[in-house]
Amino acid sequence: MQRLSGKNALITGGNSGIGLATAKLFLEHGARLAITGRDAASLEQARIALGGNVLAVRSDAGKLSDIEQLMKQAEGHFGKLDVLFVNAGIAQAAPFEYVTEDAFDEMVAVNIKGIYFTIQKALPLLSAGASVIVTTSITNQMGSPNFSVYGACKAAQRSLVRSLGLELIARGIRINAISPGPISTPMYGRVGLPNEVEEMVKAEIQGKSPIKRFGEPEEVAKAALFLASDDSSYIVGDEIVVDGGISLL
Repeated sequence: MQRLSGKNALITGGNSGIGLATAKLFLEHGARLAITGRDAASLEQARIALGGNVLAVRSDAGKLSDIEQLMKQAEGHFGKLDVLFVNAGIAQAAPFEYVTEDAFDEMVAVNIKGIYFTIQKALPLLSAGASVIVTTSITNQMGSPNFSVYGACKAAQRSLVRSLGLELIARGIRINAISPGPISTPMYGRVGLPNEVEEMVKAEIQGKSPIKRFGEPEEVAKAALFLASDDSSYIVGDEIVVDGGISLL
Protein backbone atom coordinates (compact mmCIF):
# COMPACT_ATOMS: atom_id res chain seq x y z
CA MET A 1 0.00 0.00 0.00
CA GLN A 2 1.31 3.45 -0.93
CA ARG A 3 0.80 5.54 2.20
CA LEU A 4 1.60 8.90 0.56
CA SER A 5 -0.14 8.46 -2.77
CA GLY A 6 -1.10 11.82 -4.25
CA LYS A 7 0.71 13.83 -1.56
CA ASN A 8 3.27 16.58 -2.20
CA ALA A 9 6.31 16.43 0.08
CA LEU A 10 9.28 18.74 0.65
CA ILE A 11 12.36 17.45 2.48
CA THR A 12 15.07 19.92 3.49
CA GLY A 13 18.50 18.36 3.65
CA GLY A 14 17.25 15.62 1.36
CA ASN A 15 20.60 15.22 -0.39
CA SER A 16 22.20 12.82 2.13
CA GLY A 17 21.77 10.74 5.25
CA ILE A 18 18.34 10.65 6.89
CA GLY A 19 16.90 13.08 4.36
CA LEU A 20 17.93 11.04 1.33
CA ALA A 21 16.76 7.75 2.87
CA THR A 22 13.41 9.38 3.64
CA ALA A 23 13.17 10.79 0.11
CA LYS A 24 13.58 7.28 -1.32
CA LEU A 25 10.93 5.87 1.01
CA PHE A 26 8.48 8.69 0.32
CA LEU A 27 8.83 8.08 -3.42
CA GLU A 28 8.19 4.37 -2.91
CA HIS A 29 4.96 5.32 -1.18
CA GLY A 30 3.68 7.51 -4.00
CA ALA A 31 4.68 11.03 -2.95
CA ARG A 32 5.55 13.82 -5.36
CA LEU A 33 8.81 15.11 -4.01
CA ALA A 34 11.11 18.10 -3.66
CA ILE A 35 14.44 18.02 -1.82
CA THR A 36 16.98 20.66 -0.84
CA GLY A 37 20.66 20.80 0.01
CA ARG A 38 23.28 23.52 0.08
CA ASP A 39 25.99 21.44 -1.60
CA ALA A 40 25.33 21.47 -5.34
CA ALA A 41 27.31 18.31 -6.13
CA SER A 42 25.65 16.04 -3.55
CA LEU A 43 22.26 17.54 -4.41
CA GLU A 44 22.69 16.61 -8.06
CA GLN A 45 23.86 13.11 -7.11
CA ALA A 46 20.75 12.71 -4.97
CA ARG A 47 18.50 13.95 -7.77
CA ILE A 48 19.99 11.40 -10.17
CA ALA A 49 19.71 8.60 -7.58
CA LEU A 50 16.06 9.43 -6.89
CA GLY A 51 15.16 9.81 -10.56
CA GLY A 52 11.71 10.63 -11.78
CA ASN A 53 10.39 14.16 -11.53
CA VAL A 54 12.02 15.05 -8.20
CA LEU A 55 12.54 18.79 -7.78
CA ALA A 56 16.03 19.44 -6.36
CA VAL A 57 16.62 22.98 -5.07
CA ARG A 58 19.97 24.29 -3.89
CA SER A 59 19.09 26.15 -0.71
CA ASP A 60 20.92 27.23 2.45
CA ALA A 61 18.66 26.35 5.37
CA GLY A 62 20.11 29.21 7.42
CA LYS A 63 19.37 32.02 4.94
CA LEU A 64 15.93 33.59 4.93
CA SER A 65 16.24 34.70 1.29
CA ASP A 66 16.96 31.10 0.25
CA ILE A 67 14.01 29.84 2.29
CA GLU A 68 11.66 32.37 0.67
CA GLN A 69 12.89 31.44 -2.81
CA LEU A 70 12.49 27.73 -2.00
CA MET A 71 8.85 28.21 -1.07
CA LYS A 72 8.20 30.14 -4.28
CA GLN A 73 9.64 27.23 -6.26
CA ALA A 74 7.65 24.71 -4.24
CA GLU A 75 4.46 26.67 -4.83
CA GLY A 76 5.15 26.89 -8.56
CA HIS A 77 5.90 23.17 -8.77
CA PHE A 78 3.23 21.75 -6.45
CA GLY A 79 0.73 24.48 -5.62
CA LYS A 80 0.25 23.03 -2.14
CA LEU A 81 2.31 20.93 0.27
CA ASP A 82 0.95 17.97 2.24
CA VAL A 83 4.22 17.01 3.97
CA LEU A 84 7.08 19.22 5.14
CA PHE A 85 10.08 17.37 6.59
CA VAL A 86 12.34 20.01 8.15
CA ASN A 87 15.46 17.91 8.34
CA ALA A 88 18.44 20.08 7.35
CA GLY A 89 20.94 20.65 10.15
CA ILE A 90 24.60 21.09 10.97
CA ALA A 91 26.84 20.23 13.92
CA GLN A 92 30.28 21.44 14.88
CA ALA A 93 32.19 19.94 17.77
CA ALA A 94 34.16 22.17 20.13
CA PRO A 95 34.76 22.46 23.87
CA PHE A 96 32.62 25.21 25.40
CA GLU A 97 35.52 27.63 25.87
CA TYR A 98 36.57 27.33 22.20
CA VAL A 99 33.20 27.97 20.55
CA THR A 100 33.56 31.05 18.33
CA GLU A 101 30.88 33.60 17.56
CA ASP A 102 30.96 32.59 13.88
CA ALA A 103 30.42 28.91 14.71
CA PHE A 104 27.65 29.80 17.16
CA ASP A 105 25.88 32.03 14.63
CA GLU A 106 26.09 29.44 11.85
CA MET A 107 24.65 26.63 13.96
CA VAL A 108 21.87 28.81 15.35
CA ALA A 109 21.05 30.12 11.86
CA VAL A 110 20.59 26.64 10.41
CA ASN A 111 19.35 24.67 13.42
CA ILE A 112 16.79 27.04 14.92
CA LYS A 113 16.34 30.23 12.87
CA GLY A 114 16.16 28.20 9.66
CA ILE A 115 13.77 25.66 11.17
CA TYR A 116 11.50 28.41 12.46
CA PHE A 117 11.28 30.35 9.22
CA THR A 118 11.07 27.29 6.97
CA ILE A 119 7.85 26.35 8.74
CA GLN A 120 6.60 29.95 8.78
CA LYS A 121 7.26 30.54 5.08
CA ALA A 122 5.74 27.17 4.16
CA LEU A 123 2.55 27.90 6.09
CA PRO A 124 0.60 29.41 3.15
CA LEU A 125 1.36 26.26 1.13
CA LEU A 126 0.36 23.71 3.75
CA SER A 127 -2.96 22.05 3.03
CA ALA A 128 -5.54 21.19 5.65
CA GLY A 129 -4.42 17.87 7.07
CA ALA A 130 -0.76 18.56 6.31
CA SER A 131 2.00 17.02 8.39
CA VAL A 132 5.15 18.89 9.45
CA ILE A 133 8.06 16.84 10.81
CA VAL A 134 11.17 18.24 12.47
CA THR A 135 14.38 16.27 12.97
CA THR A 136 15.49 16.96 16.54
CA SER A 137 18.04 14.81 18.40
CA ILE A 138 18.49 13.00 21.68
CA THR A 139 20.92 15.82 22.53
CA ASN A 140 17.81 17.86 23.33
CA GLN A 141 17.48 15.93 26.60
CA MET A 142 20.95 14.52 27.25
CA GLY A 143 24.12 16.33 28.21
CA SER A 144 26.41 16.51 25.17
CA PRO A 145 29.95 17.70 25.94
CA ASN A 146 31.55 19.49 22.95
CA PHE A 147 28.12 19.93 21.35
CA SER A 148 26.66 22.58 23.65
CA VAL A 149 25.36 24.85 20.86
CA TYR A 150 23.96 21.97 18.80
CA GLY A 151 22.22 20.49 21.86
CA ALA A 152 20.74 23.85 22.81
CA CYS A 153 19.38 24.31 19.28
CA LYS A 154 17.83 20.85 19.33
CA ALA A 155 16.16 21.60 22.68
CA ALA A 156 14.79 24.80 21.15
CA GLN A 157 13.42 22.76 18.24
CA ARG A 158 11.61 20.45 20.66
CA SER A 159 10.06 23.44 22.41
CA LEU A 160 9.02 24.90 19.07
CA VAL A 161 7.29 21.65 18.06
CA ARG A 162 5.26 21.72 21.28
CA SER A 163 4.23 25.36 20.82
CA LEU A 164 3.37 25.01 17.15
CA GLY A 165 1.59 21.74 17.83
CA LEU A 166 -1.01 23.77 19.71
CA GLU A 167 -0.90 26.80 17.43
CA LEU A 168 -1.24 25.04 14.07
CA ILE A 169 -3.68 22.25 14.85
CA ALA A 170 -6.61 24.68 14.56
CA ARG A 171 -5.62 25.01 10.88
CA GLY A 172 -5.64 21.24 10.50
CA ILE A 173 -1.82 21.08 10.42
CA ARG A 174 -0.03 18.57 12.61
CA ILE A 175 3.58 19.06 13.64
CA ASN A 176 5.72 16.40 15.31
CA ALA A 177 9.39 15.56 15.73
CA ILE A 178 11.73 12.64 15.24
CA SER A 179 14.59 12.42 17.73
CA PRO A 180 17.40 10.28 16.31
CA GLY A 181 20.22 8.89 18.36
CA PRO A 182 23.52 7.72 16.83
CA ILE A 183 22.81 7.18 13.12
CA SER A 184 25.29 6.22 10.40
CA THR A 185 25.22 9.42 8.37
CA PRO A 186 27.84 11.71 6.78
CA MET A 187 27.30 14.24 9.60
CA TYR A 188 29.79 12.41 11.81
CA GLY A 189 32.50 13.24 9.30
CA ARG A 190 31.56 16.92 9.22
CA VAL A 191 31.64 17.90 12.88
CA GLY A 192 35.30 18.86 12.84
CA LEU A 193 36.86 16.03 14.82
CA PRO A 194 40.19 14.48 13.73
CA ASN A 195 39.66 11.07 12.11
CA GLU A 196 41.16 9.10 14.98
CA VAL A 197 39.05 10.99 17.52
CA GLU A 198 35.93 10.49 15.42
CA GLU A 199 36.52 6.71 15.28
CA MET A 200 37.15 6.61 19.03
CA VAL A 201 33.93 8.51 19.72
CA LYS A 202 31.96 6.20 17.44
CA ALA A 203 33.35 3.11 19.16
CA GLU A 204 32.52 4.54 22.58
CA ILE A 205 28.95 5.36 21.54
CA GLN A 206 28.43 1.92 20.03
CA GLY A 207 29.76 0.28 23.17
CA LYS A 208 27.34 2.23 25.37
CA SER A 209 24.31 1.63 23.20
CA PRO A 210 21.89 -1.01 24.55
CA ILE A 211 21.45 -2.27 20.99
CA LYS A 212 25.28 -2.20 20.42
CA ARG A 213 25.18 -0.55 17.01
CA PHE A 214 24.46 2.68 15.20
CA GLY A 215 21.08 3.11 13.60
CA GLU A 216 20.65 3.29 9.84
CA PRO A 217 19.06 6.26 8.05
CA GLU A 218 16.38 3.93 6.70
CA GLU A 219 15.24 3.19 10.26
CA VAL A 220 14.63 6.88 10.88
CA ALA A 221 12.94 7.22 7.49
CA LYS A 222 10.30 4.69 8.56
CA ALA A 223 9.39 6.90 11.51
CA ALA A 224 9.17 9.89 9.15
CA LEU A 225 6.85 7.93 6.86
CA PHE A 226 4.58 7.12 9.79
CA LEU A 227 4.37 10.78 10.85
CA ALA A 228 3.87 11.94 7.25
CA SER A 229 1.01 9.52 6.65
CA ASP A 230 -2.56 9.47 7.91
CA ASP A 231 -1.56 6.58 10.21
CA SER A 232 -0.38 9.22 12.71
CA SER A 233 -3.49 11.39 12.45
CA TYR A 234 -4.00 11.58 16.26
CA ILE A 235 -0.39 12.49 17.11
CA VAL A 236 0.23 16.21 17.67
CA GLY A 237 3.25 18.06 19.08
CA ASP A 238 5.00 14.84 20.05
CA GLU A 239 8.46 13.38 19.47
CA ILE A 240 9.34 9.86 18.37
CA VAL A 241 12.73 8.76 19.71
CA VAL A 242 14.73 6.52 17.34
CA ASP A 243 17.93 5.81 19.25
CA GLY A 244 18.31 2.11 20.07
CA GLY A 245 17.60 2.90 23.72
CA ILE A 246 20.70 5.00 24.40
CA SER A 247 18.71 7.89 25.90
CA LEU A 248 17.40 5.47 28.56
CA LEU A 249 20.84 5.25 30.14
